[in-house]
Amino acid sequence: MEKLGRAGQGRNGLAHGPGGGQTSPVPLLLDDTEILRRLVAFDSVSRNSNLPIADFIADYLDRPGVRVRRNPSADARKPNLIIHVGPETDPYDRAGLVLSGHMDVVPADEPQWESDPFTLTDRGDAHYGRGTADMKGFLALAMNRLATIDLNALRHPLALLFTYDEELGTLGAERFAKTWPAPEELPRAVIIGEPTSLHAVRTHKGHLQMRLIFPGVSAHSGYPHLGRNAIEPAGRAIASLTSLRHELEAERPDNADLFPEVPFVALNVGTIAGGSAVNVVPDQCVVQIGLRVLPGLTGSDLVARVTSHLETAMDGEAFSIEVIGDSPPFMLDRESVIHHHGCEVVGQADSGSVAFATDAGWLQTVGFECLILGPGTIEVAHKPNESIPIEEFRKTVDVLDRLVRRFCLEPRTE
Repeated sequence: MEKLGRAGQGRNGLAHGPGGGQTSPVPLLLDDTEILRRLVAFDSVSRNSNLPIADFIADYLDRPGVRVRRNPSADARKPNLIIHVGPETDPYDRAGLVLSGHMDVVPADEPQWESDPFTLTDRGDAHYGRGTADMKGFLALAMNRLATIDLNALRHPLALLFTYDEELGTLGAERFAKTWPAPEELPRAVIIGEPTSLHAVRTHKGHLQMRLIFPGVSAHSGYPHLGRNAIEPAGRAIASLTSLRHELEAERPDNADLFPEVPFVALNVGTIAGGSAVNVVPDQCVVQIGLRVLPGLTGSDLVARVTSHLETAMDGEAFSIEVIGDSPPFMLDRESVIHHHGCEVVGQADSGSVAFATDAGWLQTVGFECLILGPGTIEVAHKPNESIPIEEFRKTVDVLDRLVRRFCLEPRTE
């Protein structure tokens, strides 16, 4: 990566550390589109380590006054990044602002791509490439808001929280919430830049994912009495889950009115895997299901309900249940400061809701107040030819600058 020293920072343009020794040259300041171009070029699909993209971000922001810390996954293959400028956070009022997003993207294996998904391509009025909307466009803008801020003008800190494996079930945010020793060292107010077409969102459903395992005994299909078919009880379980889905669709729990399009817990039987050949009695069948959990409900509530339903249907037949993902639902208090100012900046009287889960579900569990607000639309995310409108990308600069000014540069009035 190109590096360039900045004038006035020491001999030969090199920055000096606290002890007076020379450190690495200050990175060249790139424009927002060039940062996006470089971020898109990283194949940060969730199945891969995110160390290359995390290292690039950390190196780019390794500037005087910037503190870069990492929160690694259990296997150390993937870090969350916590990047901070300005004064230390007061743990009592936690003034300032956090800009948050995830570094991973979904696969781009579809044949319908009209250009290389990992090369930023401009066609007409949009930037195309995997992650442009979800959500490397926001990451690029957040990086430069921090890189270009006047450190001497900061009254309150500005921080970035970039996570791993959001696309696999908000795993990085869960890791941060459960292992970061002092979340109170970061500002309370958070903007999560998921693609909302710059509409402020204060609530979303959670996503509970479960794996149901039905054991059998393998045998030659010509001698079925020597085996036990695992798919047959799985079929009864699926019928029971269909009945449960209809029950859930008829119910209106608390906060259902916030999700008028789908005002209930949505249950989806997503995958079924069983058997190895048509002439072999299958010895196992695995069914994976997902439930979209409304705010006010918990994953454990629904695990218990699914278990009870299946136990009745199975009538003693063996099966097991594993929770393989639990992204909590999220709801921000309408009276919160970040809600008020976020809506004001984008000209909304009130915020909305979305049906997809984000890192906000876990961040709220450790005291953060999150507003979901970012460029691009979820309608093009996770699809071939993902894109972000260029005008919206540029407009987000003003939105973020106004929020940074309000939370980090101006005196606090609340």
